[in-house]
Amino acid sequence: MVAVANLPPPALMSRGALLLVAFALAAVMLALAGIALGPVSLSLGEVAAALTGEADPRSQAIVSGIRAPRVALAAAVGAGLALSGTALQGVLRNPLADPGLIGVSAGGALGAVGAIVLGRLVTGALPAATQPYLLPGAAFIGAAGTTAIVFAIARRGGATHAATLILAGVAVNAIAGAAIGLLIYVSDDQQLRDLTFWNMGGLGGADWRAAGLAALAILAAGIGLLRLAPALDLLQLGERAAWHAGLEVERVKRAAGLWSALAVGAGTAVAGPIGFIGLVAPHVARLCVGPGHRLVAPAAALIGAALLLGADLAVRLVVPPAEPPVGLATSLIGGPFFLWLLLSRMRSGA
Repeated sequence: MVAVANLPPPALMSRGALLLVAFALAAVMLALAGIALGPVSLSLGEVAAALTGEADPRSQAIVSGIRAPRVALAAAVGAGLALSGTALQGVLRNPLADPGLIGVSAGGALGAVGAIVLGRLVTGALPAATQPYLLPGAAFIGAAGTTAIVFAIARRGGATHAATLILAGVAVNAIAGAAIGLLIYVSDDQQLRDLTFWNMGGLGGADWRAAGLAALAILAAGIGLLRLAPALDLLQLGERAAWHAGLEVERVKRAAGLWSALAVGAGTAVAGPIGFIGLVAPHVARLCVGPGHRLVAPAAALIGAALLLGADLAVRLVVPPAEPPVGLATSLIGGPFFLWLLLSRMRSGA
């Protein structure tokens, strides 16, 4: 009965379905633009021929070897960050929450930086087949570890308190930042250069292996986060009301933290820390489709994919052939949005 009661009206569902189709079409169009446009522009016919393996060697190399994996990676990372932000905002009932707030992004960055700087100490002992997985594995371990620490600190009397969770996230973010600074201090010149550009966020090094690994991890996390949508709707009534409605509140919190860690860790490992997608996309989705997470979650995923695809396309076209890091573009978009959101909530007394 609770699930039926929380279903949106049919008119809203139909409007929401149409908007989902519009968001999907926007993401597809941006993906095609990302494949076709660049220092060397290709027609849609050349793109189609390259995707089917019938293009000339130059177009085939540009599409299959450079732009297609980059576009796939951007879509996967953007969707994963957006879904993580949606879940964390729902669990914490805080519209200003995003994966960076509770240390998920900082933990993933710490794991990845540790793999870059200290990886040579362990790569010799690893089988050759597992060495390419060191960086994404370290990023996930870092994201999952910091998430577990933050949730453990916030758990008192069998319940996880949202305010303590946020404060613990601030502390863990500071500690992770100090640890990253220490690793940067002991890195050599080549590692320092790699870390500097990696820390700005970028998709320039994308290949099919990196895109495939990230997409598989984010797909698994995305399915887990989408399945939490009904529970997130109940949590908006308050934890006590959700518990009386039969929801296992603590299990939902743990699941949201774990799946968010997987999605953010995978994205951070291959693209570096990319900010504000997890904050902006859920808000845009709510403005368009309403508060129900059954529509907000998939809408946020599509909007997040479109935002990162658009940002990546913009940085590739603004000063070709130079390429500013995409993390700078998302910060330029997300920073003003965050300030507008904060000021609007202050004016409304929230």
